[in-house]
Amino acid sequence: MKIVRPDELPASYFDYIEAPELSVVKEIIAAVREDGDAAVKQYTEQFDKVRVDELILEPSALKEAYQALDNDTVEAIQTVAENIRCFAEVQRNALSDFEVELIPGVKTGQRTIPIERVGVYVPGGSFPLVSTLLMGAVPARVAGVKDVVVCSPPTHDGSIHPAILVAADVAGVDAVWQVGGVQGIAALAYGTETLQAVDKIVGPGNKYVAQAKKEVFGVVGIDLIAGPTEVCIIADDSADVEILAADLLAQAEHDIDAIPLLVTTSSTIAAAVREEVARQLPELATAAIARQSIEQNGYIVVTDSLEDAVNLVNRKAPEHLEVILQDPAPAVERLINYGSLFIGELSAEVLGDYSSGINHTLPTNTTARYRGGLSVFDFLRIHTVLRVESEGLATIGPAAEKMARAEGLDGHRRSIAIRREKFLE
Repeated sequence: MKIVRPDELPASYFDYIEAPELSVVKEIIAAVREDGDAAVKQYTEQFDKVRVDELILEPSALKEAYQALDNDTVEAIQTVAENIRCFAEVQRNALSDFEVELIPGVKTGQRTIPIERVGVYVPGGSFPLVSTLLMGAVPARVAGVKDVVVCSPPTHDGSIHPAILVAADVAGVDAVWQVGGVQGIAALAYGTETLQAVDKIVGPGNKYVAQAKKEVFGVVGIDLIAGPTEVCIIADDSADVEILAADLLAQAEHDIDAIPLLVTTSSTIAAAVREEVARQLPELATAAIARQSIEQNGYIVVTDSLEDAVNLVNRKAPEHLEVILQDPAPAVERLINYGSLFIGELSAEVLGDYSSGINHTLPTNTTARYRGGLSVFDFLRIHTVLRVESEGLATIGPAAEKMARAEGLDGHRRSIAIRREKFLE
């Protein structure tokens, strides 16, 4: 890892990074819209090297998947799902419908209504991202989404990994589609002969999936565009060097573009962590990936003060932010830009990835400046309601007429004027 002062960071380090446009994404989306199932199957065979006859798995496949997993794994999936569910229920209960008489005769309110159909995208690849499925499907269920489907490529021995299928069963999804990639996103957005379109797509993916989500946004809602994963740790002399190194490496092993960052006021800690990272790195089974990430993107930034450290982190707006300080309260109060916050030495970011109940689908690439992570709120719509009585019309009607006149919208003005003539005179 590189030890630097704040002014030695690359000028682009705090910028939003635009991903290059991939022309093939638009081509695949257009083909799926035109040819439906046939295009989905063709691209699945081309990219995933799997010939799929049935795009939707039989429900019995989810039950049969339990036989391929050991009891410990099944119990872990159930425990994680329950913790996510409990946290999502607390969030859901924080929103309520209401109606309030804002001024006499003018009653305003809100209704909280679930989205009807949601698609949870779960990447394939070398490892089954079971937690990704649970983080999307469980809050959707808690929100009251009527139909939840999982879309995942058949990349495990020509099928979907049994751990993903068990997680789908535990989360109570309505269907599992054996399709991934751009063709999966297109099918979720536009539907095919056998695949019914959804109203919102959630879940991360590779650069092709990310661009596909951008392309279909508007036709459907999306959660966020996932960039390279990030961890930032603010630490002082009280921090455990072994833990700091372990947490940086835990993030670095995701992929070669992962961004591990340590910000500290201590040059002693900086040097010790760099040495400890080098010591732990060869012990990882994922060392080949982590090494590239650490060498290319790993920084240890030494600041003159805690205030400077906080300002740097708020500017970076990291996905995951750990605060490991002897007295974290002053820093926590001033930290405002992050996806999820982990306070204290025991609050490992990995617990947020898996078992604590908070959601791990988080904003990256500086977007924590304007949104938080995936939550039960992503599956709910807040709709406003207005009831006006004659007393209220008399009070707020004239202002509406004047505003309409000022904007040159005579039809708007007449809409109010007619009501006033009919009901107030």
